[in-house]
Parts: sequence; C-alpha cells; structure tokens
Amino acid sequence: MKTLKIGIADYDRMKARTMAIGRGEHKPGGGEPTVWFTSIESFAKVLSGRNRELLALIAGKKPSSLAELAELSGRHKSNLSRTLKTMARYGLVELKVGQGGTLVPRVPFDQVRLDVSLTQAAAARLQRLQFESPSAP
Repeated sequence: MKTLKIGIADYDRMKARTMAIGRGEHKPGGGEPTVWFTSIESFAKVLSGRNRELLALIAGKKPSSLAELAELSGRHKSNLSRTLKTMARYGLVELKVGQGGTLVPRVPFDQVRLDVSLTQAAAARLQRLQFESPSAP
C-alpha cells in the first residue's frame, strides 16, 4: 500500500524547513511528510468528501480522459479540470498525457496520512532551524 504523508505548517515554518534542507542542516527522514499544507482548513478543502469520492472514482474506474471522468462523476469538465490541477499540485493525482493529447487522471496513492503536531516540540525544532545559520568565519 502506497501512502502519501502530509504535514501542516505555516508558510514561515515551511520556508525555514526548506531553507534548512537546502543548507544541508536538515535531512528529511523517511517518515516525514512530503507534501505540506498551510492549515488543516486548506487540507480539508482539497480533500473534501466530494473530492475523496472523485479520487475513489478515478482509482476504481481508471477513466481514459477528463471527458470520461466528467461523464462518470457528473461534474462539469472545466470545474473538474481545476480541481484535478489543484490535487496534482499536492501530489494527490497525476495527470498524464494520453492518446490524442488527452489528460488521463491517475491516483498514485492508496491512502493519505496527515501528520499534525499536538505539541510544540516539532514547531520548536522548525523554529530553531529557521534561526540557525552557518557560522561566520
């Protein structure tokens, strides 16, 4: 079973983490999230009940085009395209080019795991990474 690990962090913390990785001060572990949202609310919008149903439909029916998915889901193609592009930005969907240049949606994960820190330990660690910088010579 393939799992997408998702984390929640505000913009400044995500930036600090990315910069620390870039400076070689932090090496992400295998259990760390690979996709980040700025809030639980934004996560909930992208993975709303309706969108989870859409992901299940894609995984189960494997439509060969957005037009076929629109027909299967009863959603307008333009709205569907926007939703899928948002999901693709977060890695929830892959949009591959099929025959005739059509976009073919695929779901690369069986499940999603949301990693939310309930303590300040994780936040403090990210904060330290933001303010630590390589020593000046």
